[in-house]
Amino acid sequence: MPSAQVTNSKDGATYTTSSGLPVNEPYAAQRVGLVGPLLLQDFHHIDLLAHFDRERIPERVVHAKAAGAHGYFEVTHDMSDLTDNPLLKSVGKKVKATARFSTVGGEAGSADTARDPRGFAIKLRTDEGNWDWVFNNTPIFFIRDPAKFPHFIHTQKRDPQTHLKDADAFWDYLGQNPESIHQMMILFSDRGTPDGYHQMHGYSGHTYKWCKADGSFVYTQVHCRVDGGFKTLNNAQAGELSGSNPDYGIQAMFEAIEKGQYPTWTVYVQTMTPEQAEKFRYNILDLTKVWPHAEFPLRPVGKLVLNENPQNYFAEIEQAAFSPSHSVPYIEPTADPVLQSRLFSYPDTHRHRLGVNYQQLPVNQPVAPVANFQRDGPATYISQGSRPNYQSSIVPLSYKGAKGTLEGSARDYSRDLRHENFIGAAFRDLSEITELDFEQPRALWLYVWNDQQREAYVQNVAGHFGNVKSAEVRARQLSVWAAVNQSLSDRIAKAVGSPTVKPLQCKPAAEAVKFRTEIGLRQRAADAGLL
Repeated sequence: MPSAQVTNSKDGATYTTSSGLPVNEPYAAQRVGLVGPLLLQDFHHIDLLAHFDRERIPERVVHAKAAGAHGYFEVTHDMSDLTDNPLLKSVGKKVKATARFSTVGGEAGSADTARDPRGFAIKLRTDEGNWDWVFNNTPIFFIRDPAKFPHFIHTQKRDPQTHLKDADAFWDYLGQNPESIHQMMILFSDRGTPDGYHQMHGYSGHTYKWCKADGSFVYTQVHCRVDGGFKTLNNAQAGELSGSNPDYGIQAMFEAIEKGQYPTWTVYVQTMTPEQAEKFRYNILDLTKVWPHAEFPLRPVGKLVLNENPQNYFAEIEQAAFSPSHSVPYIEPTADPVLQSRLFSYPDTHRHRLGVNYQQLPVNQPVAPVANFQRDGPATYISQGSRPNYQSSIVPLSYKGAKGTLEGSARDYSRDLRHENFIGAAFRDLSEITELDFEQPRALWLYVWNDQQREAYVQNVAGHFGNVKSAEVRARQLSVWAAVNQSLSDRIAKAVGSPTVKPLQCKPAAEAVKFRTEIGLRQRAADAGLL
């Protein structure tokens, strides 16, 4: 090999093969003679092509299009009355964070401004392991039954025959699953088209448990509220940007960070005791409902700051692997069935996309030392040396760190049992559609939105719903809107040229939790904190 070397003007690196051999002609290929066939001995050329053929990993089925950055989370308020998690008891402590914000339904090349929920994923590197917040930009979701999720996503993707987006499939699914109406009210408002990934709120949606060493806990929902307020695009602005700059969201966040205009969020928590959960109007496990802020006020926890753009998007953002099952001491999932399903599904898809050792990739490595019995597999480079790979009596393990939440003499087991019985009954209630499913969407329509916002919603919906060909699908979905409010349904019907329909019939709310008066709804709208 000639001694001449090619260097990169940006960082001075010498061009080499993957094994480190300097190469003086990056574009050359070895031949037999001047014009003969290529030589198999040309490792540089063969290796270049072989790697190129494999340089794409499977695209995420959902959340494929994304922006990302690094930063930190700082604890600003002591949470020791709620949890014994070490980080949340350490005011002033900062931990490194990696964020990935994404659309949900589109492919990797789709537009950032599409009408779609947004993923809001944060990896916190704590001393006790990685704590992933795998949130959305809406406080609720379309479903509360995990078995529905794959089917739901299929209807938001492409038709298996035409390979086109299908409005009939989209609305056919939603009309058959009316619990989705709360999310659909938000999605087709201007909240459905955020003005950049870095100018939106993030919500846990799911209910979690923050626990103490004695086994006591509070239910929690986490809110990341962007400082300066969230910003949105109207339908016309979002549509124009979809064509003129489909990467608008990625570009806007990258450039803001480069200019030193760091996006920041104040992190809050809502809490609810088990006793409050038992008396709550809605099911504590229901992902389609919010907790009224007046009843369960937001309590500040900390500050999230993004101040560093990635140097390599693929390595630091595309390979970042988030999961709600990446948790830390004293932070636990609830029996929310969609959350329970996600605890398995997210790591499973990471193993498929990135390999069984995805946690060893630099962007996913915890700062806390890892010691376990997992070994080998593709891309192993943290092998744990000579440490035994089984429970050895020759080299016994030592255990240290936080005590388990099941310990503590102060634990009230009778209280635990009573509440577990309540949760069992609540779990069964999730399969029913009742009047409760329409209360919060009705409050949005009647009392949270103004006339301009109501008109925008009707027009935004009509632009998509008007593409539905099936009269049955149209009528069914219009009956769902009528269950929210008859005027809402009639206005959409008029906008798309369909006959008006009567409200969907469903089970009434229990008399013990009924309040249907104008005063009651108006007060709930004021208290809900849905904006």
